Amino acid sequence: MRKEYKISDIADINRNSINKDYSFEEIEYLDTGSITNGKIDGFQYFKLKDAPSRAKRLVSENDIIYSTVRPIQRHFGFIKNSNPNLVVSTGFAVVTAKKNLAHPKFLYYFLSSNETVKLLDMIAEASTSAYPSLRPDDIAQLDISLPTLNEQIQIAEILSSLDAKITLLQNQNSTLENLAETIFREWFIERMEDDWKVGKIEDEFDFTMGQSPLGSTLNENKVGMIFFQGITDFKFRFPVPRIYTTAPTRIAQKFDTLVSVRAPVGDMNMAMEECCLGRGVSAFRYKHNPAFYSYTYYKLRSLMQQIKQFEDTGTVFGSIGKDDFKKIENIIPPKKLVDEFQKTTKAIDDKIYLNTNQISTLERIRNEILPKLINGEVSVNL
Repeated sequence: MRKEYKISDIADINRNSINKDYSFEEIEYLDTGSITNGKIDGFQYFKLKDAPSRAKRLVSENDIIYSTVRPIQRHFGFIKNSNPNLVVSTGFAVVTAKKNLAHPKFLYYFLSSNETVKLLDMIAEASTSAYPSLRPDDIAQLDISLPTLNEQIQIAEILSSLDAKITLLQNQNSTLENLAETIFREWFIERMEDDWKVGKIEDEFDFTMGQSPLGSTLNENKVGMIFFQGITDFKFRFPVPRIYTTAPTRIAQKFDTLVSVRAPVGDMNMAMEECCLGRGVSAFRYKHNPAFYSYTYYKLRSLMQQIKQFEDTGTVFGSIGKDDFKKIENIIPPKKLVDEFQKTTKAIDDKIYLNTNQISTLERIRNEILPKLINGEVSVNL
């Protein structure tokens, strides 16, 4: 049996802030840009007297932090295993569940669901502030339908289990990529021989500069070929399809290395399948064997310092063109060593590919069942 509440009935918002009785001389700090979809990019550390003026909100274990600016950017998260001196920006609303009514993780899944995010983003867009922003009361006045506390716990455990599997695979991918990059650095940089040829990028790689198709050919209905205009859809290693075109122009093949050529210059991904390239993306493949996608990817990563120098050369924003790529110096190792590297790292990158497919499947399952569990369309057996 579910009961209807306002968030204000089942949670406190911005309950505690730093005051004169605060006992810590140093703080661990999170700003809104440091967390997206629950993933923390990094903490900052300050002496209390040197902390930013926005470092005011106190948080506790199992609190939810939710950015009040542009909710669609999903700068929110669930506080777990926190240090007692953790402080967050006043750009967050800090939501603390009343434990006798709401399970904190269930409440987090409600607030982070696509439906709630879209609703809050509409409210923010209608605000009169300089940026689309929420007031804490906008969150407090949301309607929520709560099952029993036991059922909330069961639902949270199901969703948390999927999230844990996704996180495990994501961490494994990062470890695998770091391993392959370490091998590349040892073989081709630390052990570089004096007699290796100094050439240019085009001596080793064929590359294609993107050209955007007509806007009238674009759609989000999966009609035609996947289209990537720039880095908007870049993720870890592989971009996520969002836009399609019925009249593709410049095309990248599966496993080509994709490089952003317009601000920000130098972000990288790998094509998961054949795709159309917009003007913000270029594609690279090894000239002597297109199947050598691992070598291509890590070699381009090793050249990023040269590529990224073009970030500041544009009159309005950074960009790099075909002639610029041709000028970049490239140390060319023996083909035999390249062959050995590809044989060694192919299994690593293929595992990253398989993991990414599994992550995509798990995320799809999670996104499909989350609203149904939260809204009561699907029940759990207690």
